[in-house]
Amino acid sequence: MTTALLVIDVQRALCSGEYECFDIQRVIKNINGLSAKARAAGIPIVLIQHEEEGDLLKHGSVGWQLAEGLETSPQDSRVRKTTPDSFYQTNLQKLVPKEDFERLIICGLQTDYCINATVREALKQGYDVVLAADAHSTIDNGNLTAEDIIAEHNKDLAHLTGSVARIDVIPSSDVRV
Repeated sequence: MTTALLVIDVQRALCSGEYECFDIQRVIKNINGLSAKARAAGIPIVLIQHEEEGDLLKHGSVGWQLAEGLETSPQDSRVRKTTPDSFYQTNLQKLVPKEDFERLIICGLQTDYCINATVREALKQGYDVVLAADAHSTIDNGNLTAEDIIAEHNKDLAHLTGSVARIDVIPSSDVRV
C-alpha cells in the first residue's frame, strides 16, 4: 500500500495573530512528528497552501508563507489551492494518483473547512484516509469552540467509512506510515 502525507494550510496567517488556530503549537509539533516518520519511511509529503486575492493569504504574502516551526524538506511537494478542497483545480491528483497511492494521511488547518473538504473528497475518490485526530485545528466559530469543532469532526468523519474506502481517525502517535 502506497501512502502520502498531506499537510494542509499550516500557514502563518492561521498560526498567529487574529486567526491563530486552537492549540497551534501542539498541532504543529504533532504534524512535525508525522512528517519525521514519513521522511524516515520514504513516504512523500505534500505541503498544501491556500491563497486568496486581497486577503491575509495572498500568494507570496507573509501570511501565505508556511508557519514558523513547521519542519519541511526540499523534497516535499507543494500545492497551491484556492478552495477548501485540496483536489479541486490543483495538481494534487498528479502528485498522488489513485493508481499509485491507496492511502492518504491528512493533517493541518482548518478542521471545519479545508480538512473536512479534503478528507471527504479523498474518500469519494477511493483513497483510504487516516485523519490525525490531534494534528488538525481551527478557530471558534461563534457557536462552538474550536475544541468542540475538532471533536465533532473527528467523530463525524470516522463514521463516513464506506464500502470502497475508509477513514480512520486516530492520534498522530498511533499513525503507522
